[in-house]
Amino acid sequence: MNDLHIERARSGAGLADWRAVHNTVVPTAVLSLDEVRERAGRNLLDVAYLGDVAVGCSTVRPPDGETAAATVIARTLPGFRGRGFGTALYERGLAHARTLGDGGVETVVLVSNEEGLRFALARGFVEVERYVLPGDTVPFVTLRLA
Repeated sequence: MNDLHIERARSGAGLADWRAVHNTVVPTAVLSLDEVRERAGRNLLDVAYLGDVAVGCSTVRPPDGETAAATVIARTLPGFRGRGFGTALYERGLAHARTLGDGGVETVVLVSNEEGLRFALARGFVEVERYVLPGDTVPFVTLRLA
């Protein structure tokens, strides 16, 4: 992990790297670069690099009208899981989320991402909801940090 560094996705290259990781880990909700730019305007988007290779990304969404909780989502590419990269992204995102209020912390994981669900459950999250986006068939799981 010595070569791991995490950067805020602000520029074209960073946003493109964030998008590539997101679209690989969440293939049922592929985002365009314009959609990623829009998300970057309201959420904190980070990319984890091992050397110069993007290996993960994260999103921190502030509380909104639907929930008082901040949302922290850490994604690691399958070939790089189990090496602490997701933990580094998650801990960085969690630290930021805790500055956004005391309404709690949630995460969202695609139900087919069994490793992601295990990751969240191992960190004290509990399932609160499952939902399917319009036009999709694979549910997302919302979990809250207990």
